[in-house]
Amino acid sequence: MKPIKNIIILGGGTAGWLTAAVIASHHKLNAHSNIQLTLIESSDIPTVGVGEGTWPTMKNTLQSIGLSEQDFLKTCQATFKQGGKFVGWVTGKDFYHHPFTVPLGYERVDIAPYLDDVQQFADLANYQQAICEAGLGPKVPTDPDYNAKLNYAYHLDAGAFADLLKQHCRDKLGVHHLIKTVKSVTQSADGSIDSLLFTDGQDICGDLFIDCSGAAAVLIGKTLGVKKHSTKDVLLNDSALAIQLPYASQTTPIASMTIATAQSVGWIWDIGLQKRRGVGYVYASDFIDDNKAQEVLMQYAEKTHNKAQLADLKVKKIIFEPGYRKEIWKKNCVAVGMAAGFVEPLEATAIMLVEQSAKYIAENLPIDSASMTVVSKRFNQKMQYRWQRIIDFLKLHYMLTQRKEPYWKAQAKASSLPQSLKDDLLIWQSRGPQASDFDSAIELFPAASYQYVLYGMGFKPNYQQHAHLYTMQQQADAIIQRNLSVKESLLNSLPTNREYFLT
Repeated sequence: MKPIKNIIILGGGTAGWLTAAVIASHHKLNAHSNIQLTLIESSDIPTVGVGEGTWPTMKNTLQSIGLSEQDFLKTCQATFKQGGKFVGWVTGKDFYHHPFTVPLGYERVDIAPYLDDVQQFADLANYQQAICEAGLGPKVPTDPDYNAKLNYAYHLDAGAFADLLKQHCRDKLGVHHLIKTVKSVTQSADGSIDSLLFTDGQDICGDLFIDCSGAAAVLIGKTLGVKKHSTKDVLLNDSALAIQLPYASQTTPIASMTIATAQSVGWIWDIGLQKRRGVGYVYASDFIDDNKAQEVLMQYAEKTHNKAQLADLKVKKIIFEPGYRKEIWKKNCVAVGMAAGFVEPLEATAIMLVEQSAKYIAENLPIDSASMTVVSKRFNQKMQYRWQRIIDFLKLHYMLTQRKEPYWKAQAKASSLPQSLKDDLLIWQSRGPQASDFDSAIELFPAASYQYVLYGMGFKPNYQQHAHLYTMQQQADAIIQRNLSVKESLLNSLPTNREYFLT
């Protein structure tokens, strides 16, 4: 029963440094601590650095590790993200919102059964859609850090965020930092990782190894041989092209949400930071080649920039194999970030999973090798559930499309739907998603998220089958009126996303 005292994180970037920050802050590492945390990164391996969207959980994470929100916003050129706007996903000429604030009356009255047009649900039950459409922020400059009138997350510069976390971990949280490149890995007789040997001849032993080496998966994949479970049969995308676009002027509005615009193949993300936009095209290589994909991306960019402005633009190509490892924690090694898995950028699940994984490791850090067996088993069970729910929720965005292009027809094919999603949809034929459908303590997406997507894409249950249950028309009308009142008040009091950052 070897005690767990020496924790090694292999890999930097957002995954490595965020994991280090969460563990170090939770255990309050200092000179008297019996735990030592070392992060080792290679200077010759660049980070991907294009995942710039987060989930509202990031507010709590940043606060828990001791970062000032204002410092974070300034350093990372971050802006407020209040949800997602999905353009053209149903017919090509539509849009709907997935706001981060739950509907008024949530868990008491679902107004959807009382609407003639269920696609108006987000606008009539939630004032945040109107706030986003007006380009307003979720708070005023006098609001305290991490507090606001509406729920929100962030858009951020991923490279700057990793650098901020690195500095904070080294200067404030007691994390040791080494720059080295792994040459080989030694294992104990039972298969556990014993030490890392580096190209400079030094070797370092550890009790718990956290693999944040990205898609290379140096420890969990190459050393321990844990295979990746492919999800290509469910989520078809496997490629992305990313660019950084400067704003046309210093007064150009900053979008208050991630804009995801459907194309004939795949979709384009548009993320507004303080001084630039991050734009990327996600697609399936089975349906379009890279040259044509770049044409699609540039056509989108030409909506706000002329060809001369785009001539010297650097395009970053990203190839990913959609899938995840079913055994993410094996022996004394646990994978976090892309080493654990990645499906696609939709709904900013990647950084959220890093947060959730790091939090679990920190709060359940095993004291010895015996307890690690139990902790790893529970971790794998929880992460399996999370991956299943993420895949279901992402697939939901595709399967209700009415688009006729081969790509969208393939995404909506019944044979590509997970059985768990089919089960949910069978229940929702006669009533919408309810909180009781998502009763796990580790849900990533609440019933409200499913309501926004389902109703936003025009899915209306056959409420007539249980018409006797829907007797709350007055309460539904009151919610709609209350929403109008709050919406008007906020529209007249909140600054624009850009105005907030000028104060």
